[in-house]
Amino acid sequence: MAAVKPITIVGGGLAGLTLGLGLRQQGIPVTVWEAGRYPRHRVCGEFISGAGVAVLARLGLLEILRQAGAVPARTSAFFLGGAASPLRPLPTPALCLSRHALDALVADQFRQAGGDLRENARWPEREFGDGVVRASGRRRHLRGNGVGWFGLKVHARDVPLAADLEMHGTQSGYVGLCRLKDGEVNICGLFRTHAANARPEGAPAGCGLGSANPHQRAPSKRSARQSFRELSVPGTPLSQRLESAVFDETSFCSVAGISLRPCHAASQSECRIGDALTMIPPITGNGMSMAFEAAELAIGPLAAYSRSETSWETARLAVGAACDQTFARRLAWARWLQWMTFTPILRYRLGSVVLRSGLLWHTIFTRTR
Repeated sequence: MAAVKPITIVGGGLAGLTLGLGLRQQGIPVTVWEAGRYPRHRVCGEFISGAGVAVLARLGLLEILRQAGAVPARTSAFFLGGAASPLRPLPTPALCLSRHALDALVADQFRQAGGDLRENARWPEREFGDGVVRASGRRRHLRGNGVGWFGLKVHARDVPLAADLEMHGTQSGYVGLCRLKDGEVNICGLFRTHAANARPEGAPAGCGLGSANPHQRAPSKRSARQSFRELSVPGTPLSQRLESAVFDETSFCSVAGISLRPCHAASQSECRIGDALTMIPPITGNGMSMAFEAAELAIGPLAAYSRSETSWETARLAVGAACDQTFARRLAWARWLQWMTFTPILRYRLGSVVLRSGLLWHTIFTRTR
């Protein structure tokens, strides 16, 4: 009987850790290389909605997350310009948990399962050959056609929400707010910039799209309150939410150079999962779920390779085909939703009609999951 071949995963985010845990549960030797350390704050909506919840249950993580304080989200409300949607129940409850707690929790489960987790360690090779999976986070993206994207995130208290999940459109992007445990609220936004050499509209000084560090923190001279206030329009519901907020500045982080360009897994020469493959527009609230789903899709083919039941090429192509088939439709709908959010006529003239259409809202929500 052939020896079981090890799997190396480069990147210890949600996709990488979940894949590592799933492979360890099948007895596969796994090493995860992670450039950072745990616990850590990440720019993230901290909102798990969709098939990813079922993946967590199958991997034995769902109850662990609930015990760690994951908060169920059952209602939503959307705000665009001067228009607001009615309070709506989510078709299925979502889960909200900070990345500070979640990443450390999954890392601990991976270690307990016998995985080799190397923190503060970068993958030393240039190549991602046989048995190596790239799960190293978002793909780097410099401005295309003069447009770039950056994200900000912070936790705060005393934020008066009308729903468990709120999404607010602004002139330069959108901000999502969701309830966390112990009365905290996660405030996370995606914003765009146009000028080729200027910093993003309303961004903290120094938060440029040239940053290659996905864990880049906003400069201390710009607080979370200052940054988000600069990006919100006075008098809007978002501005009102932030007026009395007490920000946890230690949770404030930023990320630049975000790529929202879809990428087909089958066309890659490497085995990729998670944001290293493709990133769904954050407005859908489905990014965390896709990380968990992609990890589960990769477990079977990679385990077969490890046991010498198939070649690396066959396993890599199987992972790519499964990801493409699973995510193609929701990525297409997400691109349309992202475009609609930034179309001025929808924000200022048709926004009220769009937001009040229960049928349209339900269609978009289900199609992006």
